[in-house]
Amino acid sequence: MIQQRNIAVAIVLSIVTCGIYSIYWFIVLSDDIGRANNNPNISGGIAFLLNIVTCGIYGIYWSYKMGKEMYSANQKAGIASSDNSILYLLLSLFGFQIITWAILQNEVNTFASRNVPQA
Repeated sequence: MIQQRNIAVAIVLSIVTCGIYSIYWFIVLSDDIGRANNNPNISGGIAFLLNIVTCGIYGIYWSYKMGKEMYSANQKAGIASSDNSILYLLLSLFGFQIITWAILQNEVNTFASRNVPQA
């Protein structure tokens, strides 16, 4: 089941915990997007480890990939949406990954609120 999360609380907790909550948020956001698109190959834990091993480079690719996955999930569910993967890529390139996460979380929340059964 995809869980809706309050974006403002997630950002504040990420700041207050000096980034520890952002690790959790990154992992569960990845897992939720994988569930939304019914893609068992997406693992938040593996994505986090790859992000560490590549010194953050994988995180830039991740932003693009998750944008594509959310677009695909919306298309499969018949929800009108736009492909924001390039926006996420650019935000991540310029160091605004938390904004990417916030926008992606908004998309996940919208997807979950429509009570779309995962295909």
